[in-house]
Amino acid sequence: MQAYRTLERRFARIDHVEGAKGILNWDNETIMPAGAASQREGQLSTLSVIAHELLTAPDMPELLDRAGAEDGLGGWERANLAEMRRLHAHASALPADLVERSARASLVCERAWREARQRSDFAGLLPLLVEVLRCQQETASIKGEALGIAPYDALLDRYDPGNRQALVDPVFAALEAGLPGLIAEVSEHQAGRPAPLPLTGSFPVARQRALAETMMRAVGFDAQRGRLDISTHPFCGGANDDVRITTRYDESDFTSALMGVLHETGHALYEQGRPRAWLSQPVGRDRGMTLHESQSLLIEMQACRSRAFMSFLAPRAREAFGAEGPQWEADNLYRLLTRVRPGFIRVDADEVTYPAHVLLRYDLEKRMITGDLPLTDLPGAFNDGMRRLLGLTVPDDRRGCLQDIHWPSGSWGYFPTYTLGAIAAAQLFEAACRELAGLPDCLARGDFAPLVGWLRPRVHETASREDTGRIIEQATGRGLSAEPYQRHLRRRYLEAG
Repeated sequence: MQAYRTLERRFARIDHVEGAKGILNWDNETIMPAGAASQREGQLSTLSVIAHELLTAPDMPELLDRAGAEDGLGGWERANLAEMRRLHAHASALPADLVERSARASLVCERAWREARQRSDFAGLLPLLVEVLRCQQETASIKGEALGIAPYDALLDRYDPGNRQALVDPVFAALEAGLPGLIAEVSEHQAGRPAPLPLTGSFPVARQRALAETMMRAVGFDAQRGRLDISTHPFCGGANDDVRITTRYDESDFTSALMGVLHETGHALYEQGRPRAWLSQPVGRDRGMTLHESQSLLIEMQACRSRAFMSFLAPRAREAFGAEGPQWEADNLYRLLTRVRPGFIRVDADEVTYPAHVLLRYDLEKRMITGDLPLTDLPGAFNDGMRRLLGLTVPDDRRGCLQDIHWPSGSWGYFPTYTLGAIAAAQLFEAACRELAGLPDCLARGDFAPLVGWLRPRVHETASREDTGRIIEQATGRGLSAEPYQRHLRRRYLEAG
């Protein structure tokens, strides 16, 4: 197994480079002084090139062939070798200069996006975004040809191995056909009930953070291997055994930051639960973003917006903010956190209207990659889609096409995984509830150990040994299906009130 062991060492080095990038990216988004921007862009683009060069070294094809012929490989080793081949196929398709150019363009554009978003200045960001899109189009075209798939599929595969438009399109078409009717039905249903009482007052950031950390610990976050910070756009990143999650606070509404933290904690549980023996190897990585988003949405939406969990949250929220009154009771918190109300901001969207935000972005980014939608027309196309899907007139680009970090940072092909993840989350949670009869009572006590214990062997510890579809099938008894998701929405928002 000499060739295979050589590959293991090489991929461990690649993982270390990627871990360094993860920490530098976290620093870039949280505490880095503005004057360090140009140096950081150089550092991160250089690390991207180093990782690419290690992965595409001249002897890599021979090592992969020799390792495949060696005796003694077990199941994990063979799965690891398959992932090595997949990563090599992606990387070897791209020239190093495109990797560096793309990394630098994304870093420059992402930094400019923060200010452009605040000023609602799409025109000012446009030249930088044009270069990011050009790099993504080149990447999609080159990878698509090398892998024998459509250009946009090559971008999807980067975030969700094996996923294709042919799989996504019919699911999203069915969602889009039924979504306006469901939103209207739920809105009418909720309008016929007493409105939830608002939570008024000021909620200091320090108290919000303390409450968030209490909830993180209850869910199962290991603070010895991670931390919570502030960024413009919430995320989960970092490196092995160093999981960095972020949120953003609003002193007039503590629920937005809290639910954001719980969402990112779901991501963190996946990262902290990957198999320790394989952390530095491709097979030990997460399977892809559909599964990753399923973990964040399972924690945030399925578990932490449930009636049961409100029994645990309500008294701790009252204590955190020194509050009393009927608006702080569990039932009122539940109705506040399950209100359906179309809004402009995707990350603040409720569970029923959220898919509309993803459907719009999926359609737009496919058209931008093919060139059918020029970037100059993006604000108008975005606003048209918001009117069509949610009946909203977007007042400015800050609340329109500039609100997300994904396109400026080069993350094209990522958006569909959010809604695919919601579908997977409902299916996994339904299976967990079926097998763990006392799960609601556990959530009411803030005891997430049974749920996390159920997820660990079925999702987290499987890592990339199996593909997404197989992981879901083994955990739930069937392939990915939208039916549990549809049942969940109707049960929570129509049948149970």
